[in-house]
Order: sequence, then structure tokens, then C-alpha cells
Amino acid sequence: MAKNSGRSRAPRGASSQAESKPLWRRILRGVFVWGGALALLGAIFLGTAVFFTMRELPDYSALKSSQNGQMIVVRARDGRELVSLGPSYGKWMPYDEIPAIMRDAIVSVEDRRFREHPGVDVIGLARAVYMSITTDSRAKATSTLTQQLARNIFLTNTRSWNRKAREMVLALALERKFTKDQILELYLNKVYFGGGAYGIDAASRKFFGHPATELSTAESAIIAGLVKAPSNYSPTADVEAAKGRGKVVLGLMAREGVISQAEADSVDFSDVQVAKEKGQNSVRYFTDWALPQLDMLLPENNEPIEVWTTLDPAMQDAATKSIDANVPKGAQGALVSLDKDGAVLAMVGGTDYVNSNYNRATSALRQPGSSWKLFVYLAALEAGYTPDDRVVDEPVTIQGWSPQNDGRNFAGQIDVRTAFAYSKNTVAAQLGNEVGFGTVASMAKRFGITTNINTKPAMVLGTSEVRVIDMTRAFAAVSAGGTSVEPYGITKVTTTSGELLYEHKSVQGQVLVPHYVAAGITDLLQTAVAIGTGRAAQIGRPVAGKTGTTSSNKDGWFLGFSSGITTGVWMGRDDAKRVAGLSGGHAPARAFSDYMKVAVAKRPVEQFDTELKLPEWQLEPDDEQMQGNPDDYYYTDENGNLVHPDGATPDQPPYGGVPNGQAPNGGVVPPDYGPQGAQAGPPPAAGNDFLDRATGREREDPGLRPGQGTGAYPGARPTPVPRVMPTPRPTPTRIPGTTQP
Repeated sequence: MAKNSGRSRAPRGASSQAESKPLWRRILRGVFVWGGALALLGAIFLGTAVFFTMRELPDYSALKSSQNGQMIVVRARDGRELVSLGPSYGKWMPYDEIPAIMRDAIVSVEDRRFREHPGVDVIGLARAVYMSITTDSRAKATSTLTQQLARNIFLTNTRSWNRKAREMVLALALERKFTKDQILELYLNKVYFGGGAYGIDAASRKFFGHPATELSTAESAIIAGLVKAPSNYSPTADVEAAKGRGKVVLGLMAREGVISQAEADSVDFSDVQVAKEKGQNSVRYFTDWALPQLDMLLPENNEPIEVWTTLDPAMQDAATKSIDANVPKGAQGALVSLDKDGAVLAMVGGTDYVNSNYNRATSALRQPGSSWKLFVYLAALEAGYTPDDRVVDEPVTIQGWSPQNDGRNFAGQIDVRTAFAYSKNTVAAQLGNEVGFGTVASMAKRFGITTNINTKPAMVLGTSEVRVIDMTRAFAAVSAGGTSVEPYGITKVTTTSGELLYEHKSVQGQVLVPHYVAAGITDLLQTAVAIGTGRAAQIGRPVAGKTGTTSSNKDGWFLGFSSGITTGVWMGRDDAKRVAGLSGGHAPARAFSDYMKVAVAKRPVEQFDTELKLPEWQLEPDDEQMQGNPDDYYYTDENGNLVHPDGATPDQPPYGGVPNGQAPNGGVVPPDYGPQGAQAGPPPAAGNDFLDRATGREREDPGLRPGQGTGAYPGARPTPVPRVMPTPRPTPTRIPGTTQP
């Protein structure tokens, strides 16, 4: 009994002792126990992952032969090679042949604990996490050289925790399989230094024109500094930025004790000579615009490909020469040329791609000046104006704004055609005010202008900034009869073995304006070149186009088309300062002419279609066909009064002798006429001009430019004309002070 009772008391005492421990000690103990267990499991999992990854890694020779990047061969429309882009590899540099200063520079700037860590810099990672927690800022990347090598060879640059974890496992595996010297050799022969150069030998040859074995301290520092941001510090793009980055690298090397501060200070970067790039010409403006579209056209693809483009080498050469020969000193020039279907035949984005790869044809935003009047007159024509309508060139003030013509004079009453040809600002302002500035902006958007448009009165003179390619697209739509045109530069993409990956499909454009509006604006554009401000753009065959000049001669434009080719030219300074003597009718128009003479040389001459087939609401009365016997027709004016047809007399009633005052179709003869239609009242309220229209009498129009049709206006058509004029359709209002045509 006693023994049993003693045994039962011992466990109870132990339990009570355990319960008496503080809660925090029990929690801390649980954290250590479970934390240790989880850490052990994590270490086992990590070790297993590293072990199996290490077993699957290629051997050193296989890693040496692998290449990064994608080679792209760009071909012209005739198949010839324009340029080959993509990775450039120099000679493989064994570790012992790599200059020591180059090895030290890259380690100092990219991974100063490279020789100590196992592939992942735990200290650097902990510091980044600590800084993230204490400063509420995002942890900065702490990739070691080994991690960067793993990413460059096996992974992508996608930002995700999964990619980062795989990168760490691969780095640990690489460190287990290869020596530090082998890893550094792989890194320096494979890392990307910009400009398509992979490895230090390719970078040395590209930037300095000699092998990597001849790298100086300054050159090594510049190349080491490129890894962080190749595009920002490229010596060929910004040599001063590259040298500044090189000085930072030398400072880091001095801090790590690789070189002394005195040695760092003694390095003279002024001795560095950057090699001039070869094979860089205006074609690169086109490839820089076209090739990024591959991301949308193709599925993910890393194999070498050939890209067949729309570019015509002969036209591209002519475009480059036309800009170089005509651009004012100190200014830049840009040109875009489109075929009927929107294919880009030539593109020049500047005068020198090597010195400036900024593409002014597709990226620059500049004011279009009077070339913007294309949209003003398109809106006016759609609202009911015709090229022969009378307008008044006179002083005008709209919402406190008083536009002036270029010559500071006024022509008085002129027709729409003349106002456009001589680019009369006052008339454009009145038209814009009448149709609505919002309507003009809407028309510009309809024709492909993608930039913001203001709707203040001065907008009719081109104060909203636009791109050259957008304006060229708008004029191409006019050339296409008012149908939208979409610029494109890639016709097909194949692998080097010939497998088709993509092919451009032609899509019919949308109708932007009725045909009669496109015909009317073509009439105006043709006149502007024939007798107006664009005379310098003549090429010996029909040309339609428009000049544009902004205030203080900051921008000069000419845009036009002929034989199915539409071309836009812009000139000006990048800093938007004044260019003496620059105007759209001079240098840009001459450049257009020089280029187009070559571009259309092998194309047949095409006459413009300027035939106005007006809509029903805008037709003159003599185009309203009636059914029945022509002798049964009668005539009324706008007020419903019967009028005499041409040659009618009281003995020949206008209604063909209708009995008992009965008009055709059950109508009633007005009381001013007797039983046989004899006039008993005052003469009809109609003049000769009205009668000419009502009877379809043919008339000559000296301002008419007939196109491929039989005539330009309904009154000139030799078709039977009915003699009944129904109630007139509503006609658009005119500018105050003008007369009807």
C-alpha cells in the first residue's frame, strides 16, 4: 500500500513543477523547438534540391558553348539583308588571360564578398531585409555574381519570388560543382554589356576597338560599370556618362583595397578613345520602330529568326539623301513614306543615327502648322462646302483671337479652292468656327491623330502637337479615297530554316468620310501644289499636298501623295528654337520632291479622282430624277411659285398644257395662272442663275479639275434632267458676307 501510494505522488509533483514555469519560457522553448525542426527540414529540403540540381547541371564545356540572346536578320522587301541584330560574341577569354584589373573591377562593383560566400550572400540578404523593415522601403536586389550567372544561363529576368528561389538553388549548385575561378571566367565571358555585346572581349572590341587582353584600367572600369545599366552608361550613347560611371567603379575598387586611392585618382579618362560604330545608318530608325512589334506578333521565341520588312532599299537611300541635302544647318529632319496599303517604304528619323538614335519620325511631338488645315477643310467639305463655294478673306476676330495671313494682307472674296491653295488663315479660322472646333478635332482623331488636341480657336492653324507618322497616315487615308490606312513594317517572320511564324494579313480600311469629301479635299490639295504654297513639291506628274510652317519658323512640314505613295517630311530643331528661313514650302517641299521623283519613277502616272458625287441632300434640283412623262413636269421656286422653263411663253405653259389648271400628280395650278396656265400675276421670283440650275442647262466651270469621271459637278453631266424641282433640301450655311455659288 505504502509503495503504491509513493509512486502516485511523484508524477503529480513533476506536473505541478512544469505548470509553475512562466508562460514566456514555454513559448520561447516552443519557438526554439519548432523553429529548429522547421530549419532542419528546410536545410534538408534545400540540400536535396541543391544536390539534384548539381547532378543535372551541364559540364563546364557545355556551359562555355551555350549562347544567350536571339539573333535577328532583318530583310528588305526584296529579300536583301538590311542588318543583323542580336548577340555579338568575341573570343573566349580563359581566366588567366583576363586582365587582373578587369577581374578585380567586376568583383568590386558587383559582388565584393564573391570569394567568401557559398553562392548566396547571406550577409547582404540579411542587410537588405533589415533595411526593408526599418525604412519601410522595398528590399534592393542582392544577387551575387553566381546568381547573376545562373539567371543569365538558365532563367529569365522575370521578377517573382519563384524565380528568385530557383536562382538561389542554382547558384548554390554552381558553387558546389565549379571553382570560383571557373565561375568568374564564365561570368565575364557571358554577361551582357549592352549594344548586343556578350562577354568582355565582345564589349572591348565594340566600345574600344581592340581585344580584351589590351584593356586599360580606365577601360576596365567603364566596362565593369556597364552591367548595372548597359543602355544608360554605354560609351557609344553617352561617353561622359560612361566615364562618370567608370570613376565610381574606381572609387569602389579603392574602398575594397584592390587599388590605392592615389592610383584611382591618377587614372586619366580623357585618354579613352571610343570606337565609332560601323554599319549604323538610317535603316536603324526603321528597325527600332518595327522590331519591338515582334513581341505582339509572335509567341515567345528564342531561336534565330528572319524578319521580312516593307522597307525599299532604293527608296530608303533616296529618303536619306533628300533629308541630308535639304535640311537647314543645325536642324534635324524626318521622313515617312507609305504605300497604298500602309506599308512603310522609307523612314528617316534624323540626320545621324550614330550621334542620335532618337526617332523623330515616330516619337517626336511637333506642331504641324498649316498642314493641320487638312482636317479643317475636311470638316467643312463634309458639312456641305464645295471647292467652288465663295468665302471672304478678311480680318476676323473669334473669341478674342484675330488670326493674320502670312503676308499680312487680305484677298477679299475668293473661292474655297484658292483659300486652301494660298493657306489663308482667316478663312480657315472662319470655317473652323462655323463647323465647330470640336468637329475639326474629331475629324483629326478619325484620320489617325493619336495625340491630345485642344479646341481653342487657334487650333485651326495647327497648335496641337502631332507625330510625323500620324500626319502621313492621315494624308494616306485621303489618297485612299477617304479610307483608313494602318502603317505597318513587317510582312512575315520565319525561322532560319524557313518555317513561317507570322505573315501580315491585309485588312480593308474603314470608310472615314464619303467619297465626295475625299474627292473635294484632293482637289484642294492638288491646287496647293499646282499654284499655291507647295509649288516646290512638283515632280512632273500629279501631286496633292500641303505645306505647314509654325510660328517663328520652328517647324517646317510638307505632306502629300502621288501615284499611290504618301510621304510626310518634317524639319526643325530638337530644342524647338527658330530655324532661319525654314518654311514648309521650301526645304521640306524640296526634300519631298527629291525623294518622290525616285519613289514613283517606276510607277504609272495616276490622275486624281476629284469628281464630286454629292449626297442627295446636297444635290442641285436638276439631279432629282422624276418618274413619268417629261412633258408633264412643271417648275416651282423656293416659295412654291411656278416659273417659266427656258424659252416658255404664255402660249406654251410650263406644265405642258395641263387641262383646267390641274397640275401633274393631282397638284393644283396656282391662281396666278389662267385656265391654260397663262400668267396673270407678277413675274416669277427667280433669276437666270436659278433657271440654269432648274433646267439643267450646261455651264462651264473654269476652276474645275475633272478627274477620271466625265465631269466634276452635277450641272455638267449630259444626262436627262427632270423639269420638276421639289422642295429644296436644306443647304449648309455660309460665312457671313459671302455669296452662294
